[in-house]
Amino acid sequence: MTRRAVVALGLAVAAAGLVATTAGCAARPSTAPAAAAGGAAAAGAAAVPATLRFTGRTLDGAAFDAATLAGRPTVLWFWAPWCATCAAEAQSVADLKDEYGDRLAVLGIAGMGDNTAMHRFVADLNVGTVPHLDDGQGVVWRRFGITEQSTYVLLDRTGAVRVSGYLDDLQLTAQIKALVA
Repeated sequence: MTRRAVVALGLAVAAAGLVATTAGCAARPSTAPAAAAGGAAAAGAAAVPATLRFTGRTLDGAAFDAATLAGRPTVLWFWAPWCATCAAEAQSVADLKDEYGDRLAVLGIAGMGDNTAMHRFVADLNVGTVPHLDDGQGVVWRRFGITEQSTYVLLDRTGAVRVSGYLDDLQLTAQIKALVA
């Protein structure tokens, strides 16, 4: 399936109203710091900001340490496999990873679904170049105070939360350009 077809499919589903009325699809962004800033600093972890002191498992079950994202602007994309808005955003997220490469860290954090559906979402929407965590239990979602999909949390190079909330493609692009400048 081509990326254009995938985006068209996501938009068609949203237009049909199958999932677009789900809570979270129209949330407003906030520039207030997320709840993730807390946590005790481990010895020797001074270079890793509190926002990136979490671990998880990728969709394939591999261990993931968010400390590996430290030092770069970071996009945390909280999505659900059944969310039409998330499906429409997948192309933009993949494009960000392709365009900015090592200058920008991008991490998908899947929740509100099972691992099979998460895998299918990633494969069907061609967003496999982005690492994704299986957060079916909502541990990382709660850490960042995420209560609805689709939500972006944008961190600057120091790990400070710059934006937390829904962003359309134009807003996301403008925010990313400012972060990597």
